[in-house]
Amino acid sequence: MIEVKNISKQYGRKIVLDGVDLQFPIGKITSLIGSNGAGKSTLLSIVSRLLAQDGGVVTVDGKNVSDYKNKVLAQRLSILKQSNHIRLKLTVRELVSFGRFPYSQDKLTDEDNEKVDRAIRFLDLKDIENAYIDELSGGQKQRAYMAMVVAQDTEYVLLDEPLNNLDMRHSVQTMKTLRRLADEWNKTIIIVLHDINFASHYSDYIVALKDGKVKYCDTTDNIINEKVLEDVFDIAINVSEFNQKKVCNYFM
Repeated sequence: MIEVKNISKQYGRKIVLDGVDLQFPIGKITSLIGSNGAGKSTLLSIVSRLLAQDGGVVTVDGKNVSDYKNKVLAQRLSILKQSNHIRLKLTVRELVSFGRFPYSQDKLTDEDNEKVDRAIRFLDLKDIENAYIDELSGGQKQRAYMAMVVAQDTEYVLLDEPLNNLDMRHSVQTMKTLRRLADEWNKTIIIVLHDINFASHYSDYIVALKDGKVKYCDTTDNIINEKVLEDVFDIAINVSEFNQKKVCNYFM
């Protein structure tokens, strides 16, 4: 389990995170929501050790995340950031193979190749596995990066706004993939989302951040109500918009 204990982060006089305490349930999807500047991406970066906190502790399976060797942590936890810029001329398969680096470095074993094959099939990339990344559409690139994370085969998967710049169809495809990873592979997924529709339809739990604090943390059904969302976002919200029976069929 990933636990966050009294995490704080500050830039100058600006407090970004202020005493955040959380536990992320195993095998479930937890979405981090909140307005811009609420601290969502900062928290995700601290959990993944990409950013140092000013105070508090993050533990992964009971061990302080700062005590892990890089290779060992990369076998437990993977992260997909908002923007990914690889300037090398790589095929889809070569990119997905990077997910196995924490295990075999640059010498892939038969097991590694099996993991790569499985990830490519899981993301339905077999027909373009030899295509170059820079020749793909935005949706195809996102699937390729997702496959790289799947090939890494960590228990914990962290994603920072993976739906950015994706159209509705590819956004739904991405969220359905994450749902399958949790349900079929028992992955623990922590995801930063701006779209409340997607959070309401695919999350098991939602953490609502506001002004650097955890304002609410509960099951999705208990978070998606007008009182909570209006408090988090400071705007009037009609929760009927998030009712599964009233949204477009893309979500089904």
